[in-house]
Amino acid sequence: MAANDTVADMLTRIRNANLARHQTTQVPATKMTRSIAKVLQEEGFVADVVEAGEGVKRNLVISLKYKGKNRQPLITTLKRISRPGLRVYSNRKDLPRVLGGIGIAIISTSQGIMTDREARRQQLGGEVLCYVW
Repeated sequence: MAANDTVADMLTRIRNANLARHQTTQVPATKMTRSIAKVLQEEGFVADVVEAGEGVKRNLVISLKYKGKNRQPLITTLKRISRPGLRVYSNRKDLPRVLGGIGIAIISTSQGIMTDREARRQQLGGEVLCYVW
């Protein structure tokens, strides 16, 4: 199935896998999904990201993290902000703070995909892709 919005597709797959308490989920591998998965792994929201498949049909296998005895998902909310029909940009002074710094905003900058904290540190603005907490 072809998805026009690969970021929204990725976030929905992770959200659904979390709700169903799956250990892993597969996402089509693109430059954007690789970068977002790398940021999620660096921030500790997912355990591991492995690329699988060969040729054109490459997928990212994302291992999800849970906490506690009853396996509560570490990611409570994934919210898509900028979408193909309405792009949302933010300059370096107006970068959003998600839940007062508890969550992260994933920003697409001229230096690559990064968190809002990293973009603020490098004094970069860009497209606000999503919020995660």
